[in-house]
Amino acid sequence: MKQKTIVGAALLSLLTACSTTQEKVEQEVSYINEYPTRDRVDYVLQCIAKHGGLTYINQYACGCKIDKIAEKMSFADYEAAMTFGYMRKTAGESGSAFRDPKESKRLKKLMQEAEEYAEKMCFVK
Repeated sequence: MKQKTIVGAALLSLLTACSTTQEKVEQEVSYINEYPTRDRVDYVLQCIAKHGGLTYINQYACGCKIDKIAEKMSFADYEAAMTFGYMRKTAGESGSAFRDPKESKRLKKLMQEAEEYAEKMCFVK
């Protein structure tokens, strides 16, 4: 398993052609690989629906987008951000537990930054 991570890290560094530390590359590879397929598919289907339905371009762009989000945040942060996002819409005092904490605001900002990066990289309109 360690060898696969090192090979993946080397491949990622060659593909990105940027000067990063080995630890950063390994961290990025581990983020990318830790997202369960079910969550990736769920994100892609929601993205496709949001962007006008199933076309090859939407499918490709939405698949690219979740991959880029996975580069920027761990699955644990992604899952928590999605949960806070869904529950934030709860009306009244019940929803305040999801709107008000600092962690909710941090995750919302992290998710927004990751999605903005993904939209730029994947040309999602």
